[in-house]
Amino acid sequence: MCTPLNTPGITVIIMIRLEYFEEKDFEQLINWINTEALLVNWAGSLFSFPLTTASMKWYLGDTNNKKESDALVFRVVEEETGETVGHISLGGISRKNRSARISRVLIGDDKNKGKGYCRQMITEVLKIGFDEMNLHRISLGVYDYNISALKCYQSAGFKTEGTMRDVLLYKGEWWSLIEMGILETEWNAMKEK
Repeated sequence: MCTPLNTPGITVIIMIRLEYFEEKDFEQLINWINTEALLVNWAGSLFSFPLTTASMKWYLGDTNNKKESDALVFRVVEEETGETVGHISLGGISRKNRSARISRVLIGDDKNKGKGYCRQMITEVLKIGFDEMNLHRISLGVYDYNISALKCYQSAGFKTEGTMRDVLLYKGEWWSLIEMGILETEWNAMKEK
């Protein structure tokens, strides 16, 4: 997937690909998630801080089989440099209901934020879900204070479906979760444009 990024006088094309997350990727992800707040934003209450190799092994267990697993976990690789720039997963896969949920979206280094990777990551996961796995619905949740992520998901075609108020308590502060979804008909209409 390529996306033109417009800077005054310059157009840059960045291409990414998704590859399955593997044990060799554990250390990089652990290093990226270097604060408890970032961990909670990335994974809610799924993990304790700090991330460990053992928790990563548990996370990766029984994943990455498109025909059987209920989760696909990816590293995001920039085509030109081969650098891993992010992480994303498609989980909660229900073949019966033809649905899944995007989660644990992360652009690793701050230097890579604002380059259009988020939108590309989401688009690539939607291609896998809708075009390869024949899903009908893909959802995600984003904490309401994460405006840049919210804008990314909206630009990728997600619709806001509701807000789960005060769903997570972090250091005395309540976080609300905006629920979003996209249907295969909406995805197909976007592809035709």
